[in-house]
Amino acid sequence: MGIGQKIKEFISPMDEEEVIEYDEQEVESISRYEQPKSKAVSKLASDTKMVLFEPRAYDEVNEVAKRLKENRAVVVNLHKLTREYAQRTIDFLSGVIYALDGTIEKIGTNVILCTPRTMGVHGKISSEQSAESDEE
Repeated sequence: MGIGQKIKEFISPMDEEEVIEYDEQEVESISRYEQPKSKAVSKLASDTKMVLFEPRAYDEVNEVAKRLKENRAVVVNLHKLTREYAQRTIDFLSGVIYALDGTIEKIGTNVILCTPRTMGVHGKISSEQSAESDEE
């Protein structure tokens, strides 16, 4: 036994019989993030630039994030959600927007506009409260 073999055995003292080979199908992913993305075709037309959402449950917010990742603007009407879930939705989408370097704006009562970095928005919508206070 040469010195190279002794060093190899010292570092990795595994017999050849102990080497375990794994079939790719046998190995399970540790988390859902390591699994390959589905190759499902989006149901939206490829030229769609803006998507409107009116979620009825917090679980639907993942679909909104998916559209933002596809570089589409999203208008979300939060009227159908409870106050708690509406706030959670805004918090989640704020994180998505931050990660994508986009923008999020309130455009009405319980209505928000989320845009990816690649899409610019021009103009400003004033809220009813500020318009009333300007008149006084």
